[in-house]
Amino acid sequence: MRLTDASIGFRSRHGAPKVLASSMSACVERGRLTCLVGRNGKGKSTLLRALAGFDDLQEGSLEVRCTHEGEERAFSSLSNVERSKLVAVVLTNNSQAHGLTVEELVGLGRSPYTNFWGTQTETDRQVVDKSMELTGVSHLRKYRIETLSDGERQKTMIAKALAQQTPVILLDEPTAFLDYPSKVETLQLLARLAHEEGKAVLFSSHDLELALQQADVLWLLKEGRLHIKTPSPKFQSSVGEVADFYSLLDE
Repeated sequence: MRLTDASIGFRSRHGAPKVLASSMSACVERGRLTCLVGRNGKGKSTLLRALAGFDDLQEGSLEVRCTHEGEERAFSSLSNVERSKLVAVVLTNNSQAHGLTVEELVGLGRSPYTNFWGTQTETDRQVVDKSMELTGVSHLRKYRIETLSDGERQKTMIAKALAQQTPVILLDEPTAFLDYPSKVETLQLLARLAHEEGKAVLFSSHDLELALQQADVLWLLKEGRLHIKTPSPKFQSSVGEVADFYSLLDE
């Protein structure tokens, strides 16, 4: 997924454009875990929504490599079904699927590939099983979503995204509302999906220390610009590096 000279923002009630960030160029690469950080109100969620195709870019372009064609196409030119086969999205508030079992919810990730009635083939069921296995929720397959812990629900939503079999996974604050052990477990899971399954994973977070421990690349939204940073290999023993990244946010 490649972003080129892009601007994001919104229009006020009176129609006046409000630009949150501009001149952004970056690439979400397969096999790498990328974390988007920045202070509140700086455009993190707006950028993720633009990357997901929910909102249009104000300027610039967004291309996604179509694996079946081996070429890059403007995301805006793709149909909804084509988009859903390229990019999966996990939002902070989309795990309230009461009444569904874990297996049923993960199965919804196969929607881009099933018929009008959502009939699953044996291949679909195998993908669902593998997605639950990779995220560690296979033993919960018959549990209803409302009976799960926050961490279990988040892993289920990630399994649903995996079931879409997209090269790109976008997550908005996937560790929000989780206790510390669950935060660590979730980010370790995302790192494995990037490194072992070859996914391009981008997530936003306020947990800078955890992001420095797990992410391969950090996108820093600051003063209307996107800065790309790479944590050093020895960041875990460097208290100073965490302080340096916080100072970048505060400047």
